[in-house]
Amino acid sequence: MTTQELPPRESMEFDVVIVGAGPSGLSAAIRLKQLNADLNVVVVEKGSEVGAHILSGAVIDPLALDKLVPEWRQDADCQLKTQVTDDRFYWMTATSAIRLPNFMMPPLMNNHHCFTGSLGNLCRYLARKAEALGIEIYPGFAAVEVLYDEQGAVRGIATGDMGIAKDGSLKSSFTRGMELLGKYTLFAEGARGSLTKQLIAKFSLDAGSQPPKFGIGLKEVWQIDPAKHQKGLIQHSFGWPLNSKTGGGSFLYHYDENLVAVGFVVHLNYDDPYLSPFEEFQRFKTHPAIRELFEGGKRLAYGARAITEGGYQSVPRLTFAGGALIGCAAGFVNVPRIKGVHNAMGSGMLAAKHVATAIAAGRGNDEISEYETAWRASPIGRDLYPVRNVKPLWSKFGTVLGVALGGFDMWCNTLGFSLFGTQSHGKPDRATLDPAKTHAPIAYPKPDGKLTFDRLSSVFLSNTNHEEDQPVHLKVADMNLEKTSEHDVYAGPSGRYCPAAVYEWAEESTGPRFVINAQNCVHCKTCDIKDPNGNITWVPPEGGGGPNYEAM
Repeated sequence: MTTQELPPRESMEFDVVIVGAGPSGLSAAIRLKQLNADLNVVVVEKGSEVGAHILSGAVIDPLALDKLVPEWRQDADCQLKTQVTDDRFYWMTATSAIRLPNFMMPPLMNNHHCFTGSLGNLCRYLARKAEALGIEIYPGFAAVEVLYDEQGAVRGIATGDMGIAKDGSLKSSFTRGMELLGKYTLFAEGARGSLTKQLIAKFSLDAGSQPPKFGIGLKEVWQIDPAKHQKGLIQHSFGWPLNSKTGGGSFLYHYDENLVAVGFVVHLNYDDPYLSPFEEFQRFKTHPAIRELFEGGKRLAYGARAITEGGYQSVPRLTFAGGALIGCAAGFVNVPRIKGVHNAMGSGMLAAKHVATAIAAGRGNDEISEYETAWRASPIGRDLYPVRNVKPLWSKFGTVLGVALGGFDMWCNTLGFSLFGTQSHGKPDRATLDPAKTHAPIAYPKPDGKLTFDRLSSVFLSNTNHEEDQPVHLKVADMNLEKTSEHDVYAGPSGRYCPAAVYEWAEESTGPRFVINAQNCVHCKTCDIKDPNGNITWVPPEGGGGPNYEAM
């Protein structure tokens, strides 16, 4: 039997199907059952378990969590226990770290009411709450296809077939995917979701919004010397090692017992094809104000993930016949606050409210336009609107002037006005690279294996695993274009923007050959965003494949 002769899928029917067991998807599921215990709700998750693909800083504003699970602070089963007690911002040069006074920061930048810890563990906690309410959660099953009815409305999703060999033949372990059908389907895939991309294109959801913008966030978890640990301290920085034209910055959070989350974000509208976000992260840790913290410590975990950065003006239309976008699939990250969990959860709860109302009224597979109408006046819109100009001002004017103007605009918005209106973002991130001939290669220092590391040893810590005998899930539309443009014009930036050593150009006697080490992929989606020709598409591999983050 070939893939062209597959048997029909079996199907299961639910009231609501949710794609993605992250904070937005789980919040939506829980709220639906809180509103109507008789609703039949299913959550499908491509990771091997809930939390396996979850990566965030994370400093979490408890606004939405308080509303969803009011008892979480007293619940011993919830591991989010470290409240922020010290909040610092730094401007970094190559040799110094200049602390910015907290009084200069707009009130919305205050983090003292927030908590820091593992978002993956928080999602595991929410999953246990969901299952206690009777919600079905299916980890290890990737949603690979949107299903439509005869009128073109979304009627559910199909999970991926398993047991297909790399050459397309069916192995003895072949298992057909399932159709999960519902009155409504909520897409909570996170940043740059594969089905979300298809829905945005099919329903022209982005017709009235600015292009989406993204960053790549890289993170390590360390166990450090107890004498150096300051539980509840969080700090953020911008400046070195990035130049003034490249946006980004660092985070460093002390939490739990002697744990520190250290990470680096690079805005993906950078122009230098020789820049490597992974190497910039490793270089950041060598700063005199940073390296001492990690001396004598042990690196426990590593991961990377794309982050939505477009904000208010890049949010697409959220609803369409039969479904809606929630969480980072919609792009609700607050860039200057470096937070999106509260908005992701809030959007799931808001969508659930309107879905539950629609089902109670006997509706199904129509557009929940009430959710689209409501989000701007909700806490989500009120959180994103005052900071809408920070990212575009940073991109237009560089780090020094752009951050200053962004801070000024946040203060103005705090007072109820803005001198900048609503700024536009300009080009999509894939269109911002310069030809390689206009830049010089960057000579990054070699890793020492103690403080700085290479990509392969880092991927090992992510517990990434894929079935090797399966079709490559990184689809190159035109291999000749990849050679003549990505390699010849841009000097192969895929080998540098990928944080997991997936891509490389092998120089052979017949010429350069594009090599895809798909088994290394940590599902960050950066290639889907930054390839200069939009020539690489990320699609889900077999369910359960990818990273297995334990507490990220």
